[in-house]
Amino acid sequence: MALSSISKIFSLSTSLKPPKFSTLNSPTVSSAEKFYTHLQRNGAKNIEKSLATVNATLDSNCVTEVLHRCQPNQSQMGLRFFIWAGLQSKYRHSSFMYSKACELLQINRNPGVVVDFVEGYRVHGYAVSAKAFKVLLNLCKEARLANEALWILRKMNEFGLQADTTAYNVVLRLFCENGDMDMAEELMNEMGLSDLYPDMITYVAMIKGFCNVGRLEDACGLVKFMRGHGCVPNVVVYSTLLDGVCRCGSMERALELLGEMERDGGNCSPNVVTYTSVIQSFCEKGQTMEALEILDRMEAFGCAPNRVTVSSLINGFCMEGHVEKAYKVIDKVVAGGNISYGDCYSSLILSFVKFQKLEEAEKLIRKMLATGVKPDSLASSILIRELCLEGRVLDGFYLFDEVEKFEFLTSIDSDLYSILLVGLFQQSHLVEAAKLARLLLKKGIRLKASYIDSIAEHLRKFENEELVKQLSMIGK
Repeated sequence: MALSSISKIFSLSTSLKPPKFSTLNSPTVSSAEKFYTHLQRNGAKNIEKSLATVNATLDSNCVTEVLHRCQPNQSQMGLRFFIWAGLQSKYRHSSFMYSKACELLQINRNPGVVVDFVEGYRVHGYAVSAKAFKVLLNLCKEARLANEALWILRKMNEFGLQADTTAYNVVLRLFCENGDMDMAEELMNEMGLSDLYPDMITYVAMIKGFCNVGRLEDACGLVKFMRGHGCVPNVVVYSTLLDGVCRCGSMERALELLGEMERDGGNCSPNVVTYTSVIQSFCEKGQTMEALEILDRMEAFGCAPNRVTVSSLINGFCMEGHVEKAYKVIDKVVAGGNISYGDCYSSLILSFVKFQKLEEAEKLIRKMLATGVKPDSLASSILIRELCLEGRVLDGFYLFDEVEKFEFLTSIDSDLYSILLVGLFQQSHLVEAAKLARLLLKKGIRLKASYIDSIAEHLRKFENEELVKQLSMIGK
C-alpha cells in the first residue's frame, strides 16, 4: 500500500468531528462513550496516551461497545483501541473477545487492516511493544490468517523486537492447521537459530500437522527428536500421535504406540481418552472384536472405561448387527462398577434409533421402566421424537406419559412437547392432547412460536378458549 494511503487510513481519527458538548465528565455517560469520545477528539499521535487518561471502567462489555461504534468505517481506529486495551494491566482480552473483534472489525474479509496498523506505526516512527504484536498475532490466529501472521512475525525485527516461543507457536500452528508443513518446519528450525526452544505446544502442533497430511514417519520421528533435545514426551504428545495414526488407518502402528505408552508409564501412561480413541477407530473400521480386546487391555492396565468408551463399542456391535454382544459388553462394564445400567442402556437406545431398530429401542426402554432403571433424557426424547416422526404420536405420548411418572425427563426441549401436542390434535386424540396441554401449563414450559397458531387452531375446535389463551401466553 502507498505511504500516502497508509497515512490517510492511520490518521482517520483526526478527521472525525468531536461532539459539540463534552460528555466526558458526566456520571451518566457509559465507559464506552467516554473512550469513544476520546478516540474521536484526539489525533492519531495521541490516541494511546489520551486513552490512558480516561477515568472509566475497562471490561469486555466496554470494549465490545466501542468496537460496535467503530463500525463500519472506523476499523483502523477500533483496532488501535482494541490493541491498547489488550496492553492494560487490569484487563485481558479473552478468547471470546478476540473472536468478537474479528467479527466487528471484519478482519477475515479485510485482513489488510492488521497490516495497515503495523505499517502505520512504522511510517510514523511509533514504538510498539512485543505485547502489542502478540495481540495482533492472536487476532490473526482467531481469523486463521497464516500469511498475515507470518508477515507480522517478520516485522517484529524492524521494531527492534525479538519474537519469543509463544509468538512463533501462534504462527507455526496456523501453518500446521493449513497443512503447510514445509513452512511449519522452517519456522521450527528458525526458532533454533534464534536461541529459542520448541516447547510442548510446538511439538504437539507439529505432530498433529504431520499426521493430518499423512506424514506419519515424520510425526513419529519428531517424538524421538524430542527425547534427544531434553523435552520428554507426555501422554498428550503420545495421544496426539496415536489419534493421527488411527485416522490414517495404520492400526498396527497404533497398537505399537499404545504398547510403548504402557511400557513407559509415568507421564506417558495411556488414559481413558487414549484407549477410547483407539477403540473408536477400530469400531469405525468395522473391527469391533479388536476394539473389545482393547477394552480388556484397558481394564488390565487399571484404566476404567467411561460412557463414551462403552457407547463406541455398543455402536460398533449394533452397526454389525451383533446386538447380543452389545448386551454382553454392558453386563461386563457394569460389573466393573464404573458405569450404570441406566447409562449403558440409554446409549444402546440411541444406537437402536440410529440404526432404525425402533422396536428393539421400545422394548428396552419399557423393560427399563418396568425394572426401575432410569433412561436419560436424551435417549427418552430422541426415541419419542422418532415415534412421532413415524406417525405413531399416540405411542409417543404414552411412552412420554410413562417416563414422566418417574420424573426421568429432567431436561427436554420445548420442541418435542410442541411436536407431541400438534400430532395429538392432528390425529384427533383430544383427551390426550388436553392432558398434555395442562401439563405444559403446570410446568410453565414455553412452546415454540412456530407451533402456537396450529395448536391454537386445534384448541378452538376443541372449544376450550381458556386453554387457548393460557397456551398463547407461554408461547415464544
